[in-house]
Amino acid sequence: MNLPNKLTIIRIVLTPVFLFLFTASFVPHHYLLALIVFAVASLTDFADGKIARKHNLITNFGKIADPIADKILTTTVLLCFMQMNLCSIWVILIVLAREFTVSAIRITAASQGSVIPANIFGKIKTASQMAFSVLLLALIMFADEGAFTVPHLETISAVLMWIIAVLTAVSGVIYIKDSAKVIDFSK
Repeated sequence: MNLPNKLTIIRIVLTPVFLFLFTASFVPHHYLLALIVFAVASLTDFADGKIARKHNLITNFGKIADPIADKILTTTVLLCFMQMNLCSIWVILIVLAREFTVSAIRITAASQGSVIPANIFGKIKTASQMAFSVLLLALIMFADEGAFTVPHLETISAVLMWIIAVLTAVSGVIYIKDSAKVIDFSK
């Protein structure tokens, strides 16, 4: 297994570690630790793609597993935000509907001998999910540590989450449109 694929696996493994730390209120500084784990996991997404492209280590496994690892990580953090009333269930629905639809398209393409890699719009969607999540995790951590109060955290979160929802929907529509060029949907 090459390094980019190992980084993808690490991202998957770090997700339950993040979830544990986020929810483990008995652990001192648990939001800070969760933020660190989430940031490291997010950085593996940037690193695995960069390394794979630079050293020509792109594999079919990576094309499939990398977006799945992203989905696991980003959905987990959104569910954590929803638990804190910082993310609407509608945002979660939009994100999950897009992710399941794109996964179904990828599986269909694979069954027809094609692999559809992530496009730039999907990458922008994932990068924004990760960046906005890091920002919200930092705000939650600072508020929890008593460093400062975060006025209007719910409003800030709502705006960021709806930006994510719009980017997610747009990237999904573009992916579906582009897949029509590769997949025979009549089979």
